[in-house]
Amino acid sequence: MSYSSQPDNQTPPARTLLEILKGRRSRRFGRGMKMASGPMAYESHHAGLALTEKEEAMLAYAACGISGHALGDLIFDHGEGGTILAGLVGRTIPSGDAIQTCSLIVINRECAYYIKRPQNYPLEEIPELIALAEHEEYVELYRRGRVKIADGASRPPLKPFFNINCNRWSLYDPFATYFLPVADYTLMYLNALLEIFNEYNGIYVLDERAYFRPAGLKKFAQSRGGHLVDDPRSEHIITIQRLETLVTEFVTAELGMMIQNLALMTQAMGLGGFPHWAAHYYGWFEALGFRTMDVTASRFLGMSWLGRSLAKVLKRDFLIPYAVGLEADGQPLLKPMCPPNYASMKDAVRATVEMKWGRQGIFRGGAPAGAWSEPEKISDVAPAASEVAIEATIAYCTYLHQRYGRFPAYQMPLRTLLGFQANHVDVEFYDRFYHPQALTALQRNHIKNWHVPE
Repeated sequence: MSYSSQPDNQTPPARTLLEILKGRRSRRFGRGMKMASGPMAYESHHAGLALTEKEEAMLAYAACGISGHALGDLIFDHGEGGTILAGLVGRTIPSGDAIQTCSLIVINRECAYYIKRPQNYPLEEIPELIALAEHEEYVELYRRGRVKIADGASRPPLKPFFNINCNRWSLYDPFATYFLPVADYTLMYLNALLEIFNEYNGIYVLDERAYFRPAGLKKFAQSRGGHLVDDPRSEHIITIQRLETLVTEFVTAELGMMIQNLALMTQAMGLGGFPHWAAHYYGWFEALGFRTMDVTASRFLGMSWLGRSLAKVLKRDFLIPYAVGLEADGQPLLKPMCPPNYASMKDAVRATVEMKWGRQGIFRGGAPAGAWSEPEKISDVAPAASEVAIEATIAYCTYLHQRYGRFPAYQMPLRTLLGFQANHVDVEFYDRFYHPQALTALQRNHIKNWHVPE
């Protein structure tokens, strides 16, 4: 069998992607900016130029746009793990179990927007959004998907440790647009627990900060007649820290792919931009009006009663704020699966079970909204989580919340890590201080190609 080659007058898609990958760089210096000191001190000769709505729309779509249905090509049978799937919609970045854990905030000099995730839309609206993407209606998708959460260019301080020194000169350019991914660890965590605590996996978790005692799971241990394998010679025992590290890394990888897509689309459009440190635990959340709570340092660290008492006497038991949700006009946009969004961790676990196997769950009445051509073949046979797996998940999560005052125990429910600033490159700066290869033709021709005078 032979295959025809690409016509000479077209660029093969793979070749185009390779050129974009090779040209991707962090390019911080934009029109209207100034580097005040050092060997590359320079002030732009051009007025600042904000990103257009179309430019923002294409970047937002690259970062997290709805692109179709998750295929869910798994085995939906007992012990095969297929029902770890927890969503039916795909985006431009992969997400474990199709959960879509990461949200995007877009901030320009006028306001800040939350970009809706698939779970923020009614299921019946998803096909229309997919059709808009197929027809490349990115501005319309942007308008439908954005929710204003703040007026003006909301942002945390520039000083350490809200930011780090190397980024201070370039951050918060008034003509730039900021893209801030926000990771939610809770649903991924709960969904994984329902799987690892079932009869087929039987994982047993110990609390390394409490002398390796069972993390609320003692009555489920095999040595006591339960189904969780507590034999220390087996590979079934894990600590809270190790388990949460796995969840954190899995979710953080999704966040990183969002940043990578922003970088690649920036290059493809000929814009400037760079990822930057945005990992302060509460700085961005306070600036953007997220709902926050406080936990004492002693509880955060899981101190003993003696340690808690000593911290209180020494006035060292400081309050640590953390984000627990985001609302706009009374409507929840980000709602982590933990208190205070739910009365208890039991309620959060039950809500997760309902989302998957309830009457309108994705493996029951909601199955026709997925990619399967014969959804009833899935909904009729996909096994629900067993009651013993649900009860073990509830016991473990309740233990964490009662002992450490939050869920997860090590990580906050919501977290920022990296942001991405996009702007219009000042070509003259790079020509002044760099070899010509520092810019590609895409940057050199962006203004001509994207900003034709009317």
